Amino acid sequence: MTRQLISSGSPFEKLAGYSRAVVDGDFCFVAGTTGYDYTTMIMPTDVTAQTYNCFKTIRNALEEAGFAMADIIRATYYITSAQDADAVFIVCGEHLGQIRPAATLLVVAGLYRPEMKVEIEVTAKRRS
Repeated sequence: MTRQLISSGSPFEKLAGYSRAVVDGDFCFVAGTTGYDYTTMIMPTDVTAQTYNCFKTIRNALEEAGFAMADIIRATYYITSAQDADAVFIVCGEHLGQIRPAATLLVVAGLYRPEMKVEIEVTAKRRS
């Protein structure tokens, strides 16, 4: 199977030279997913809204690649404030609570832009 590159339309993808997702065989790697609404390029100020946008972008990338949310096996969450962890976890639980991938949350000093409060990356494996 050939490698497939998936774009969300974010201007950062071209600027930084990355793809929203890369499919390689039975795996799909989705990265660089922050809280922008990529149809409007608006970043909500609220971390909960940003997290919902992250999952919308992740779902769209996975579906375009022929995967489902249920295929997610690994997730990594980056947040810029430990105080946001509970709000992020609630949204993660809504989207991944039945899937229960291996997951890690990291509190980082900052993301690319100061308005970015959360970034999520996932790995999915196509089910046989």
